[in-house]
Amino acid sequence: MAPRPLACVMGDMDLVRPLGLAGIPCAVVAPRGAPTRFTRFARHALDWVDAWDAPEAQVDVLVRFAEAQPEPPVLYYEEDRELLLVSRFRDRLARAFRFVAADADLVEALVDKARFQELAARLDLPVPRAHVLHPEVEPCPAELAVRLPCIVKPLTRRVDRWEPVGSGAKAIRVDTLSVLRALWPLLAEARAPVLAQELVPGPETLVESYHVYVDPSGDRVADFTGRKIRTYPLHYGDSTALIITDAPDVATLGRDVVRRLGVRGVAKLDFKRRPDGRLYLLEVNPRFTLWHHPAALAGVNIPALVYGDLAGLARPAVRPARPGVRWCKPWGDAVAARASGVTFVGWLAWALRSEAWRAFAWDDPLPLVGGALWRLASRLGSRIRPGRGGTLERLAMGPEP
Repeated sequence: MAPRPLACVMGDMDLVRPLGLAGIPCAVVAPRGAPTRFTRFARHALDWVDAWDAPEAQVDVLVRFAEAQPEPPVLYYEEDRELLLVSRFRDRLARAFRFVAADADLVEALVDKARFQELAARLDLPVPRAHVLHPEVEPCPAELAVRLPCIVKPLTRRVDRWEPVGSGAKAIRVDTLSVLRALWPLLAEARAPVLAQELVPGPETLVESYHVYVDPSGDRVADFTGRKIRTYPLHYGDSTALIITDAPDVATLGRDVVRRLGVRGVAKLDFKRRPDGRLYLLEVNPRFTLWHHPAALAGVNIPALVYGDLAGLARPAVRPARPGVRWCKPWGDAVAARASGVTFVGWLAWALRSEAWRAFAWDDPLPLVGGALWRLASRLGSRIRPGRGGTLERLAMGPEP
C-alpha cells in the first residue's frame, strides 16, 4: 500500500486539530515559535514566508518539500494571504500538491471587496449598498453614495496596513462626514483603499455564517451554520467565542448564494441578521477557517472530508452538525466578556464548558504552553539559537522536513 499523503497546513491550530483528530499526519508551515510547531500532530515544520511580500519564496519552500515526499501532500490554507498564494500559483503547486480551490477569477473577485460588490450586483445577491473610496489618491468626499451611518473597511484585509487605523477592529463605524474627514489622513497614510458600506444595525451576535465543501463536480459534500457570541473589540472585532447552530434560513440562503457563484472547494459566507430577521450577505471567504475546529467536534469534519476525497479514500456518510458546540479564544474572550458585562466567574464557568479552545486541548497542551514560553523568551531577549539552546528551541523549530 502507498503511504498516506501528509496534510500540509498553512494555518493555525484550529485547522491542524481537525486533521489530527481524524488521524491525518500533518506538516505545518509556521514562523518559529508558532503554536502549531509544538503540536503532537505535526510530523514536519516548514519555514514560513510572508506571502504578501514574497509569494515566490513561499512557493519555493512548499514545492521543495512536496517533491521530497513519497506521495503529493494535501495543501490547506486559512488566510487570504495563503488563499491568494495557492490560487495565483495553482499551476505550479498542482504539480506537487493536491488541493481544492475555487476558480481563480472567482477567488480574486471574492477577496477584493470592490469586485465582490460588482459581482453581487450582477447576481442580485442580498448585500448592503457600498461605495469604494481611495483616500491615498483623492480628497475626502463632500457626500457619500451610501446612507449614514456606514462602516468603512479595507478592500483587502492586510493586517499590517489596516492595524494602525482599525486598532484591532475589522471595520470602523462612521456616523457623520466629520468623522470620515477626521479619519481620512489615517486612511491615506495606510495606503488602504476602503469600502464604505451601509450599516446593518445590531450587535456582532447577529452575525451568522454558512460553511460548505463543494466537490469539483459541484456536489455539496457537507455544510453547517454558526453564530458569533463575542468579538474583541466588541464591534467589528476578531471572533473570541463562537457556537455551531442549526439555522435553516441561513443554510438555505447560503446554498443559494454558493450555487449562484459557482463555488467549488470550501467557503464561509458571513451574514448579518437585521432586527426584522432579514439576512444580508457581508462577505464570502473561499478558504478554510477556524470554524472547522468546533464543526469537527460537532460531527462535520470538512478538512478531513477534503483530505479523503483528494487521497482517494471512501467518503463516509455525513450527518448534520450537532448544534451547541462552542469555541473560544480564552485569553481574548475573557477581555471581551468583561467588556460585555460578564463577570469573570460567569465567563470562566462558560469557557470551561466550551468544547473547543484556540491552541489548547488537554490531550495536546504544548501548542499553547510552548508558544507562550517562546514569546516570553523572546521578550526577555533570550539568545536561543537554532542548533544550540535547549528543548524550547528544538520544539519550536519542529521536526525537520
